[in-house]
Amino acid sequence: MNQVTATMAGSVWKIVIAVGDRVEEGQDVVILESMKMEIPVAAETSGIVKHIHVQEGDFVNEGDVLVEIE
Repeated sequence: MNQVTATMAGSVWKIVIAVGDRVEEGQDVVILESMKMEIPVAAETSGIVKHIHVQEGDFVNEGDVLVEIE
């Protein structure tokens, strides 16, 4: 199981995938908002989205798990 983690502290602005979706390495899965900037967070590996740990509007810290991909 591979984990996609937050690259910086911020709010979850948009989740662009759903559980069961197939994602490719480098594909954006979550967009964070920090200091009025949108920061895309990409999958580091290809696979199937197994779990989404956050909801839009949640605040996350750097290193928090956002999504699990299998």
